[in-house]
Amino acid sequence: MSGHHQTLTLLLFCAVVAWTLAITSWAGGRRRRRSAEEFYAGGRLFSPVENGFALTGDYLSAASFLGVCGLIALYGYDGMLYSVGFLVAWLVVLLLVAEPVRNCGRFTLADVVAARVRERPVRLALGLASVTVSVLYLVAQMVGAGSLVTLLLGEAGGAAHTWTVLGVGALMVCYVTWGGMRATTWIQIVKTVLLLGGALTLTVLVLLRFGGDLGALLTAAARNSGHGTQFLAPGLRYGGEGWASRLDFVSLGLALVLGTAGLPHILARFFTVPTARAARRSVVWAVGLVGAFYLMTIVLGAGAAALVGTGTVRGASPSGNTAVPLLSVELGGGAGSVGGAVLTALVAAVAFATILAVVAGLTLAASAAVAHDVFASLTGPRRKTPPSHGRTAEAAGAGKPGKGRRGSEVTVARGAAVAIGAVAIGLSLPARDQNVAFLVGLAFAVAASANLPVLLYTLFWRRFTTRGAVCAVYGGLLPAVALVVLSPVVSGTPRSLLPGLDFAYFPLENPGLVSIPLGFLAGWLGTVLSRERPDPGRHAETEVRSLTGADAV
Repeated sequence: MSGHHQTLTLLLFCAVVAWTLAITSWAGGRRRRRSAEEFYAGGRLFSPVENGFALTGDYLSAASFLGVCGLIALYGYDGMLYSVGFLVAWLVVLLLVAEPVRNCGRFTLADVVAARVRERPVRLALGLASVTVSVLYLVAQMVGAGSLVTLLLGEAGGAAHTWTVLGVGALMVCYVTWGGMRATTWIQIVKTVLLLGGALTLTVLVLLRFGGDLGALLTAAARNSGHGTQFLAPGLRYGGEGWASRLDFVSLGLALVLGTAGLPHILARFFTVPTARAARRSVVWAVGLVGAFYLMTIVLGAGAAALVGTGTVRGASPSGNTAVPLLSVELGGGAGSVGGAVLTALVAAVAFATILAVVAGLTLAASAAVAHDVFASLTGPRRKTPPSHGRTAEAAGAGKPGKGRRGSEVTVARGAAVAIGAVAIGLSLPARDQNVAFLVGLAFAVAASANLPVLLYTLFWRRFTTRGAVCAVYGGLLPAVALVVLSPVVSGTPRSLLPGLDFAYFPLENPGLVSIPLGFLAGWLGTVLSRERPDPGRHAETEVRSLTGADAV
């Protein structure tokens, strides 16, 4: 880019940052009371439409806009697996968890599980799992932000990437500490409108180039990909030579389809609406919006391959994260043109807004897990009765700013946001060459391995016990993390985080095929081998509440 075009890009970036900070300040100033309910759930005052747009904003991250399109541009048919998997996952959320989670929980996933079992060990385990998933997801967003700014500013070194990651980390801390859930939700809503509008504009421009003929678009994409007709068939990335590649394909599919129902920042969204019916309607809105977006990613990825060329995309970013910005340059008139620079700057600003919004939601979910689950379980006596008992006392203390355990929870949550931001920054710097959709796939695998088994067992298995819950979480979390460390993601290949080392003893890049069944198996074994007798009263209460919403918060 020329100096003039870089100035335009920077001005738009600054406008996006100023806009998000203005929303945070406005939302923070409108808080009715500085309570845990306000900070974690925005007062539960959002409508299904608002929450549906916010759910979409939480879900459509840098992996969706940058990573998925890049994978389709590089690998064609195999890249489309991400679009299909990310969309199908919402059916699991809609059919199995949306209403029961809203009826049984208060702020976090641990609230749902604690209705059935002893709280302290379960809250500690789920707090750790939620933080792990959120940090992995945050790393992907920061890598996407760094790749985007590095391309636009034409920096060959890593200075632009490093400073961008530091800036995003600082902003995400500001969003959470100042505005809480209310600010985060409104940032997500506006971001969703911008993202869908930007994707629709690019999709229309791509289709106009080919006269609205999808067949012509795919033919041109295959021709310019360097792979010919293989671009439109399975096998370029997954399902090729060797059993490991085929199993990796299955493993990724499992992680994408099952992981959404265990993502902490998605589950937290169900507590921002007043009723379970509103939560279900929110998911219906999200399914429609997410589905429309992922259909557009197929057109954008194929358009990048057809108009820019797979070789050019790979040359700018080996992971394909810059496919959409490169496509916008071509659609605007080519390199050096004013139209190309303007369109690229607008697309980059939308992508940057996407990243800022998602990191805000992730940081809030992670800090809530630290404060509401880990901190609250380690300080003060925990009740031994189901969550419906004694809620009045909690609510009474929640409205007093800075007083009581609930007030201190909010303070701890703000401090946790700073610590989580620092950890995410430290991990994202060495991961700069990884595809962001691939990194998110790892977060989905951990969520499906650690969070989903304990959630489903809690809601649907009468015999489930405390030991089973703890075993389900750790039995999925620890193998998932260990297998990632021992996989080609970390060492053994030129694309690895540590390319100079080789301790890749686990051949699959995504651990879901192994770690997800281990999570379910550990929960079952922990329950059947436990001497603890399940409490039929708690199960009955949880079942009634999950199905009817009786006594829900």
